[in-house]
Amino acid sequence: IMESRKPYLATLPGLILGCLVCCALWGSAFPCIKIGYALFGIPAHDSASQLLFAGLRFTLAGALVIVGMSAAQRRPLIPQARDIKPIFILSLFQTIGQYFFFYLGLSRASAMSSSIIEASANFLAILFAARTEKLNTAKVLGCALGFAGVALVNLSGADGTFGFRLDGEGFILASTVAGALSTCLIGIFSREHDGVLLAGWQFLVGGLVLTAIGFLMGGALSPTAIAPAIALIIYMALISAVAYSLWSRLLAVNPVSRVSVFGFMNPVFGVLLSALLLGEGAGTSPVTVIVALLLVCGGIIIVNKPKKA
Repeated sequence: IMESRKPYLATLPGLILGCLVCCALWGSAFPCIKIGYALFGIPAHDSASQLLFAGLRFTLAGALVIVGMSAAQRRPLIPQARDIKPIFILSLFQTIGQYFFFYLGLSRASAMSSSIIEASANFLAILFAARTEKLNTAKVLGCALGFAGVALVNLSGADGTFGFRLDGEGFILASTVAGALSTCLIGIFSREHDGVLLAGWQFLVGGLVLTAIGFLMGGALSPTAIAPAIALIIYMALISAVAYSLWSRLLAVNPVSRVSVFGFMNPVFGVLLSALLLGEGAGTSPVTVIVALLLVCGGIIIVNKPKKA
């Protein structure tokens, strides 16, 4: 009987708690990246230094996962031959592809456009997973509500226009596709491989590649205050390490659609935390944020509503 019990993260309370922790951590990354640019002396359009900054973050995240989990499990977290291919495939989509295009595109695209395009990753992940999971009306409706909430909170506070440039919004879209594919790949690989091991090593590989690209492009980091800069980069590495490891586990024990729909909470947390930490979003009314949150939550509830027997 004990063996047939569901893991806690496969239960509805565990799913909700785990996903909200991940989304809150990822949401805090939006203001932290902007704070990091200021602390490391990175100009707004210095793509090379931004890639170097991202590479440092993910390299450290990988090292933290590998060292921390090796200590926790009292065994070295070393990949076997069968793990090498999934590590490189995940690294290509999750870290290298997603963040190379994201950091380059973000410097040329408006924040509003980027947020709305990034939110479409949740749609794409569920569509990509349709090969193994049945796509039904509830999933489509839930995603539509979640996307509407994200669009509402971004459009209401926008001070620019929604445009599309190939090297701006086009790169953000490419980043979104890579991220959605990685979500499906995590769900597949984590069923047969150690998800934490994959997370740590794909971060390390991807981070080193991004660091090398940023360095070769002429990037440089010039911290204005050493202690706060180090503290921030460690926190950002922990965001990636903790959230990605937990998300991998959630995808291993739940259908991709049930987990992915929670991704619409990322921009909502991003807006709230940006307002709190950076004072942004003065043009967005609290009522709009509440309505957006209700739309997102409604979408999550619809996708995760138990089926009638």
